[in-house]
Amino acid sequence: MKLTGKIALSAALIAGCAQMASAQYYDMANQAVNMLNTALQGGFNYRGMVDASFTYGIGRNGCSSLEISTTQGFKYGSWFYMGVGAGVNVMFGGYNDDDVPAGWHPGQWGDGFDPHNKVHDTGVIIPLYSDFRFQIGKDSDVAGFIDLKAGAAFLIGKSYLRTPDGYLDNSEGFYFKPTIGMRIPVNSKDARQAFNVGVSYQLITTDSWGWGGYYEGTTVNSLGVSLGYEW
Repeated sequence: MKLTGKIALSAALIAGCAQMASAQYYDMANQAVNMLNTALQGGFNYRGMVDASFTYGIGRNGCSSLEISTTQGFKYGSWFYMGVGAGVNVMFGGYNDDDVPAGWHPGQWGDGFDPHNKVHDTGVIIPLYSDFRFQIGKDSDVAGFIDLKAGAAFLIGKSYLRTPDGYLDNSEGFYFKPTIGMRIPVNSKDARQAFNVGVSYQLITTDSWGWGGYYEGTTVNSLGVSLGYEW
């Protein structure tokens, strides 16, 4: 193919891609504008979800966790979902260099810990979050999605959860959990019913007691899989 032919073909491909992108952006912008009108008219579609996930600790301060959560919200069109949710997260901590024995009241040693709180290697965390999901495809077909959960996390009880890089206490922490996956419809008569399968990254950032009784921030990371049902 001559150089002029290659240039013409490249120009045609670029023009075609630009036209497709422009049409897609226009469609999304048009739906976003209509979203407010639909909300005011009560036209959003209720959707409920329940998810279970296991994530394995990664990085310097990684802790594995098992989580079950439910989200209630509304879906507009085929591409956007917004809701709020709560969950129960069992986090598995472990050894760190401070090596405070599990079950002890470390504050009795004068090290700055609250003497009423015990150190544990396993803790229960309650996440409360907002959920934003972007779907790529129709409800009636197998579709991809990007899900973003963000909110707060609370360690339950008067305790410290030992992690590889410190101790989480029961103060409010930041919770963030993005998931990339596939939505698989299971009922041909009701496209709202579907299974969700995805890969999730979980981040919890909160204060922790450092050795010697001072506060410092710590982040717990994990990566794993999630399974869910949507109705």
